[in-house]
Amino acid sequence: MNVTELRPGNYFEDENTLYQVIDILLNKTAMRKMVAKVKVKNVRSGAITELARNSGYDVTLVSVGKRQMQYLYDGGTTLVFMDPETYEQVEISKTTLEREMNFLAPNGTVTINFYDEEILGVELPAKVALEVIECEPGVRGDTVTNAGSKEATLETGLKIRIPLFIEQGEKVIVDTASGKYDKRG
Repeated sequence: MNVTELRPGNYFEDENTLYQVIDILLNKTAMRKMVAKVKVKNVRSGAITELARNSGYDVTLVSVGKRQMQYLYDGGTTLVFMDPETYEQVEISKTTLEREMNFLAPNGTVTINFYDEEILGVELPAKVALEVIECEPGVRGDTVTNAGSKEATLETGLKIRIPLFIEQGEKVIVDTASGKYDKRG
């Protein structure tokens, strides 16, 4: 496939490296060939870079499989996920999922991206419901600081700010992109 035909979200292989297209800018001047400036994410390392290629340059478009899987448990150095249809289980190293672990409650559903048999990563849902396991009691009229919020620890160990009216044991909805409280669950 010609590099100028790439679109955001495409996966391609170039020089034995797997990339995902974030953005593409085509630049054509009167005296030169068209140049494609492609902002890409290295799927294996997570590094974001920009590649500049002339219009005649070809890349190999690849198909990445997506499977809905359920988070089962923490296996020590790995996290264990299961396909709810086939009951097949896969283990993913904790080091590759450091940020995602803050939003993974047991039995939560995620999308896992595969290339051949290699696991590329985990896509979290936009929002997740997590239980508040520890927070200080809110005192009526205690809104002088922090605009009426308090710190809470969720079941995954994530610490966030929540409104004063939420108590220990309640569920809250957390935005996985920002890591902030969204609403009462």
